[in-house]
Amino acid sequence: MSDPALDLANLPLDYEGFRKLATDKRLGPHEKIGFPPAYREGFEAAILADILAKLPALTCEEGLRVVDIGPGCAGLPRLLIDLCRDRGHTILLIDSPEMLALLPDTPGVTIRCPGLYPKNVGEALSRLGGPADAILCYSVLHYIYLDSNLFDFVDATVAMLAPAGRALIGDIPNHSKRRRFFATKRGQAFHRAFTGSDQPYEVAYETPTPGKIDDAVLTGLVQRAQAAGCDAYLLPQGADLPMANRRDDLLLVRP
Repeated sequence: MSDPALDLANLPLDYEGFRKLATDKRLGPHEKIGFPPAYREGFEAAILADILAKLPALTCEEGLRVVDIGPGCAGLPRLLIDLCRDRGHTILLIDSPEMLALLPDTPGVTIRCPGLYPKNVGEALSRLGGPADAILCYSVLHYIYLDSNLFDFVDATVAMLAPAGRALIGDIPNHSKRRRFFATKRGQAFHRAFTGSDQPYEVAYETPTPGKIDDAVLTGLVQRAQAAGCDAYLLPQGADLPMANRRDDLLLVRP
């Protein structure tokens, strides 16, 4: 008898949910990380270019300690692993054992740290052998929100950074930005083109948004990082990225 079908529509996309997706052989790599293929296929080179513009040391220097928190198993972490190999960097990959098993093992380049971040931050630092020069956490923060306190996440990430190190917490869905966009004529036209429906997108203001990251949450994370001694910035994504109109990037820089 075949295994019962996985109910993707009702599967919570938290740490345990992604462990299940990683082992489902019916899913492609983008689906295993929670994306319809159309949201990522053909965009990964542009996404990497946007990341490198915000973490320039990855291409300007050699022999760095790099951390990727929640890399998943699609093309982006593979591109980053290749770059680290070419530049002589060491990259620590933090994710579930099931996701890490789907990524290439590159001796001398990749180090694996299975487990839920930031709970395993002590083990991560031990395996890395010192503070990180560059940290990437891309398209993951809103899932960490379901499993952890985001202030704990920022505290742990700041603590991992070497002097002059940078952490890019990228591709964060911002519910406030999404509402602002869909309240515009451009946003309504985008919605009609995407859905094929003539029905307007109803933008609800002054309503609670439990479980959603918004301007207030992001501003709080900026202030938390600043209080911990880092410079912190909210940055836009490149206009050629698939969700730039409703997502933000958070950059932490240790002086």
